[in-house]
Amino acid sequence: MTLGAKYANARFLGSTSAFSHYRKKIAVANLFQKYGFPSSLIPSFISRNPSLLHSPLPQLHHSLTTLFSLRIPQNDLVSLLTTNPSLLHHSFHHTLQSRLPHLQTRFPTLSPSTLLNLLLSSTKLHLDPLQLSPKLNALKTDFAFSDATVASILEGFPDVVVTSENEIASVIDFLAGFGIPRDEVDLVVRSFPRVLALSVEQRLMPLFREIKELGFSNREMRIEITRDPRILGMEIGELTRCLRLIESLKCRESIKERVIGSGLMRACFEVKLRVDCLCGYGLTRRDALKVIWKEPRVICYEVGDVERKVEFLVQRMKCSVECLADVPKYLGVNFEKQIVARYSVVECLRGKGAIGFEFGLKDLVMPSRLRFYNLYVKPYPECEKIYGRFSGRGVQVKTKHPAGLWKLFKPQKFAERDEDVKSVRSFMESLV
Repeated sequence: MTLGAKYANARFLGSTSAFSHYRKKIAVANLFQKYGFPSSLIPSFISRNPSLLHSPLPQLHHSLTTLFSLRIPQNDLVSLLTTNPSLLHHSFHHTLQSRLPHLQTRFPTLSPSTLLNLLLSSTKLHLDPLQLSPKLNALKTDFAFSDATVASILEGFPDVVVTSENEIASVIDFLAGFGIPRDEVDLVVRSFPRVLALSVEQRLMPLFREIKELGFSNREMRIEITRDPRILGMEIGELTRCLRLIESLKCRESIKERVIGSGLMRACFEVKLRVDCLCGYGLTRRDALKVIWKEPRVICYEVGDVERKVEFLVQRMKCSVECLADVPKYLGVNFEKQIVARYSVVECLRGKGAIGFEFGLKDLVMPSRLRFYNLYVKPYPECEKIYGRFSGRGVQVKTKHPAGLWKLFKPQKFAERDEDVKSVRSFMESLV
């Protein structure tokens, strides 16, 4: 075989291999989409777990079928698979089939998702899940946790199976010693199971000391902890940064009243939740704090609304999340009325070739409603229905005053008499 033939054969084999790899990737993506995975998450999920492309397709199909047969809600199972792709490995599938029936018999009160987390944790720690019965009994008897709390602990903090009982007891005693009743401690652990993983000396005591130094009373702390126990997971110094940000806000008084309407400590925690949300999409913590300081209305929106806006920005508008540092107003406007409606108009005009320049995020958000309408909607009648704000079709414009109110401001009319006319005429003649 000549050198040219060998080179051509190598090229053919390489192209065939690449083509088969591409076909396998498409087949795996179709399989995950069939089982309810969001199409936007599938490419990144496969790229983070290339071992899925080396697994036989029937094996993946069988693993997914077995997992979905456990009657776990689809969204919960998809989230669990996204964070723990090892659930699809052949070794775990074998453990699941051999151990799950015994676990269901021994722990009939635990949900399938809890048992799945228990199996996953025991596999990571190289433990036999059937030997965890004493640990679960200790959570129920020694610490008096309810069945619902035990299930929540195993689902949210499965590493509790290797946590010493002294560490768990120290956390419970610290919360009870702070003044939280024992039944409310059960609710706190159920809502935030990872509190059992926090060290009392290194995390909880310094956190409580910081909160007191900021001027909050023990009563305010107890109310906020029972309202949302996730506040116990704040890092040392994080609450101070959030409080300084709220105190330095330069916004309308009405917005500031909405921000601190539920209390200053709650407002600090709301800032922390939104900072974590923005950092989860790739912003640095410094930029996230800067965005919230420039656009305080972000604190008034729910975290789900902020996530929806960022996902729309990244997935549909194809912009980077760093654009929020330059245009923070994007997170402070209404999603349906301004963001979606305006971008739908822009997409329509791009399809017609009517926009011949680069249309950025600032061009979408910064113009007023009337200015955006005059620039991009009014010259194109087909965009009237898309925008809908000023089109007048199906939109009832409210008048400034009730109908007929003008009659009340009309001067009263009196009948003219001959005597009045003569007196006015004589008065005018006297002036001449």
